[in-house]
Amino acid sequence: MTVPGSKKAIRQQQIVAELATSPIVRISRLAERFGVSTETARRDIEELSQRGIIDRTYGGAATRYIGFQPAVTERNRHSVVERSRIGRAAAALVKPGDVVMIDSGSTTTQFARALAAALVGPVTILTNSLSVATALVDIESIRVILCPGDLNGRERGLYGPDAVAFIGRYYADLAFIGASGLTVDGPTDVESRACSIKRAMVERASRTVLLVDGTKFDQKHLEVVCPLVQLSDIITDASPKRALADAIRKVGTALRVAA
Repeated sequence: MTVPGSKKAIRQQQIVAELATSPIVRISRLAERFGVSTETARRDIEELSQRGIIDRTYGGAATRYIGFQPAVTERNRHSVVERSRIGRAAAALVKPGDVVMIDSGSTTTQFARALAAALVGPVTILTNSLSVATALVDIESIRVILCPGDLNGRERGLYGPDAVAFIGRYYADLAFIGASGLTVDGPTDVESRACSIKRAMVERASRTVLLVDGTKFDQKHLEVVCPLVQLSDIITDASPKRALADAIRKVGTALRVAA
């Protein structure tokens, strides 16, 4: 039992408050923030999960609001190290001469930055993300094609029927997409507009690579983007639990854990 006003109660209230503005929190970060051991932070998460307030994730916790996602600028502050590793591993898949589609998101932005640093070229990039375009626009060997459409400030991206139709005019060797979650049914996302962009890219690319960090495993959100079988590769920073790992293996999707 948690006594109101106790240190534990205050910690748990702050965990719930943080999840109101962030999609996930990590146990290691909570332990550092509150000056407690990781075991204490883990027990807080377990107790909140058992009470049905939050969902336990790999290494942390997530909000139960399946239709909520913070702005991309807020998401950029979390899991930076993990996303950087994923981005570098993804950049290694791109070869000179490739045409690459990249959707809008915090992890795909890290990938774009890694691609800029790798100086792979010549490469053609088609994206609906202002952040991705900005990361790559100054690299002389990279051509950037930016989608038209309705600009969404929260996501720093362009969406709508014009963007979807524009993507349909092109073919790509690779599509790199992000997601709010990953389940045995496939990647899930909060934004229906974003799902439309992702699906358009999946349809036009010979190979689709999902970039997703381990905190998003088994996270169900509003909409399923596509079945697992439509993903050629998944690049992540941790190994998923058995049910999800088995589902990925069954459809033949390559699972790459970034070192």
